[in-house]
Amino acid sequence: MTAALREAIFICGIFLIVSSKAAGQTCRGKCGDLLEDCSCRTTCVSLLNCCADYNQSCFQVMPHSSSMLGGRALRIHSLVLHPGGSLLCRFKGEIERDGFIDAEGHAYCISPLLYETGWIPFAVSTDGKTFDRSGEYLSVHPSKVDPAFEVTLVNATQWQYYGTPNMAGWLKMTWNSSLIGAEKVNIELWGYREFSRGAEAATNGSSPLQAELRYLYSLGRNLANTGAFSFIPEPSQDYSDWELGNIRITASSKPDGARDVQGLWSGGHVLAWHLEQAFRDDSAAWAESKCLQWDVLEKKLPSFLDELIDCPCTLAQARADTGRFHADYSCDIERGSVCTYHPGCVHCVRAIQASPTHGSGQQCCYDSTGALVLTGDSVGGSTPDRAHDWGSPPYREPPRVPGYSHWLYDVMSFYYCCLWSNRCHIYFNHRPSSGCRNYRPPRAGVVLGDPHFITFDGLRYTFNGKGEFTLVSSPDRELSVQARTEQVKLKNGTLARATWLSSVAMKEKASDVIEVRLAEGQLQVLRNQKFLPFTEQRWMDLHGVFVFAPSPQDLTAIFLSGAGVEVRLYEGTMAVTVLLPTGFTNNTQGLLGLMNSDPSDDLVTQTGEVISADATSEEIFTFGAGWNISKTSSLFTYDSKYLLDNYYFPPSHDSAFVPAFSLPEGPDDPLVADMLRMCFGEGAKFCKYDTLTTRSLTMGNATLRAYQSHRAQMAALEPVVSCGWLPTPRNGRKNGTHYLEGNALSFTCNQGYILYDSTERTCLDDGTWTGEQPYCITDDNVGFVLGAIGSISALVTMGVMIRLHNRKQDREKKEKQDQMVTQEQTC
Repeated sequence: MTAALREAIFICGIFLIVSSKAAGQTCRGKCGDLLEDCSCRTTCVSLLNCCADYNQSCFQVMPHSSSMLGGRALRIHSLVLHPGGSLLCRFKGEIERDGFIDAEGHAYCISPLLYETGWIPFAVSTDGKTFDRSGEYLSVHPSKVDPAFEVTLVNATQWQYYGTPNMAGWLKMTWNSSLIGAEKVNIELWGYREFSRGAEAATNGSSPLQAELRYLYSLGRNLANTGAFSFIPEPSQDYSDWELGNIRITASSKPDGARDVQGLWSGGHVLAWHLEQAFRDDSAAWAESKCLQWDVLEKKLPSFLDELIDCPCTLAQARADTGRFHADYSCDIERGSVCTYHPGCVHCVRAIQASPTHGSGQQCCYDSTGALVLTGDSVGGSTPDRAHDWGSPPYREPPRVPGYSHWLYDVMSFYYCCLWSNRCHIYFNHRPSSGCRNYRPPRAGVVLGDPHFITFDGLRYTFNGKGEFTLVSSPDRELSVQARTEQVKLKNGTLARATWLSSVAMKEKASDVIEVRLAEGQLQVLRNQKFLPFTEQRWMDLHGVFVFAPSPQDLTAIFLSGAGVEVRLYEGTMAVTVLLPTGFTNNTQGLLGLMNSDPSDDLVTQTGEVISADATSEEIFTFGAGWNISKTSSLFTYDSKYLLDNYYFPPSHDSAFVPAFSLPEGPDDPLVADMLRMCFGEGAKFCKYDTLTTRSLTMGNATLRAYQSHRAQMAALEPVVSCGWLPTPRNGRKNGTHYLEGNALSFTCNQGYILYDSTERTCLDDGTWTGEQPYCITDDNVGFVLGAIGSISALVTMGVMIRLHNRKQDREKKEKQDQMVTQEQTC
């Protein structure tokens, strides 16, 4: 009997025993619990110890995501009910909505309108009383919804400028008609606003403002569901004060404005096409009046600029600082640099975290040279936001509502002042670019290859231990990043005397636990031991952490402190980079060392002993083994017999495994010649080691690529000096808009004006400019200015002469007094 067959019989036996014991226990109302004879935890599926009704009680839904606007039918897997029965869905323990059961008994809940993003728990009931079956779905920012599930506004520019000069005609929208499931549809307009809910809110500590997305009126009823609709909009008199909103399409059987019914939404947009007649009569005057009203209101609001993080100084820094900044989808170099609101720029990033007090956001934009673009120089410059576009926890209340608060506070005013009128200077007075003088790049530590470590301070070493270890720990910041290594298996099935990363787990304070592990050549992501799918969304807002996975080989976890953990695959080999802001200085420990710009003390044991950076490979191995994690502190998931037998039950460090500390480059080795041609330059040592230990040029090349990627990131994060923005002299010109060390700006005056003070200023390495700020005056004023300067000079000279004369008299008087004293003493 083969080993595989014996294992299969063993597993089947375990399954039958567990199933018989579990038959009498239920997961109804107990999802996440470990019962006496079976489990209701997510790991039970792979461990084969689920209670019999686990799938029906702790269900999954498909699709697993929906716009926070709601209206998407979520089918509950493994739950088959009587077609004539009833179903009630309760979201977040408080929002109850009717579900439905189709002719085949499949159960569905319709996602409700929410003003928040993230995983939303919900439960269902078939009797209207007992909600003991539960699941969850992902509520996402409206702008991140798959366009295939949206109402498309054809020629979006026409929609948002309708009523301005030369902008009229038919407006058209399209949608996927099969997603409505009806022959006739209604097309509705919904408006968004934030209004005051009175003094009562202030007394109970909640926001004084309340968000509202409300049905306004229908554009058409009982229309054929053809997937397209065109109309000529009429100005609205009754609802013209609703200036932001969405279009929704539902089955015509639904009442007008019915909440949380199946339907499709358009993206949020400025409702220029339905504004009052006064807008169409003179859109510039109408917008200017709105801009001036906004100016008055903005002056009454508290300042939010001082609590924002400064922008990275260069495009390279902005793209490399993945723990604190992320691409702005409205101006993304990866999507063709379509920067409607930032002309002249090729890429913008947003600060991932909103400011703590006001929930505000930072936006930083860059030109094709990689320079930061400022509003003092360009209408396309970087602009901060009073309300962060992505919202901020706890969401739901203004100004933290994802998307919509930002539109009301920051985008509508941009239309008033900049796009529909020429009062853009008013907008930039309240939304000036912050610059980058106070920006400090993060420090990066990496583990790659077999595995090799480069600490935050740049120390390089190799540690080939097998087990689970502390990669980074920051007790004060409550950040923990742990790494699991396993023995490398060669192509012939034998095990090499080397290890590589197989999983990394992380958590900060009370955040969700994120684990990223290697599974069949791709990255598998777990959130609190539960598989996290990225088939529908690349970005997820989780509890205390954001996760971005642009591909199955690439993932970044971002914590509230600004710490970022990048996980990349190179030819099936995992590399992990940890990015920490400067606030972690002198507050890290583990295999990536103490972050303090001193590599000599990076090899610190758990007991505080410093190992020399020149230690032998054997000494470093002992040091690394000492950073094995305890079972109580482990963040890993053990959801298979292999993980239980190899990592959960044994000690966290396999002391029986001894790696190859060095390997000879024998001339008779057929691999050496190709290896030497491939492994050269920086990273050659790691490349050679991995090639020889794994007997694979592919593995050596993957290590070299990972190393080169790390070096490129370090170069991008190199600190630069900024001297800050300089203004253009009035009635003059400034040549140049770059303000970093070594950059020079020259100044000239318009015709009829003469330049005084510095014609050129250079940014020095201490962050200061040479020279003085220039200014321009007219030829007619030159004589007056020179005369004034001459008069001032004469007055200064006269004052100096009087002062010197007084000093002379005082000195002579003192000398006479000294002589009299001397004569008296002599007598």
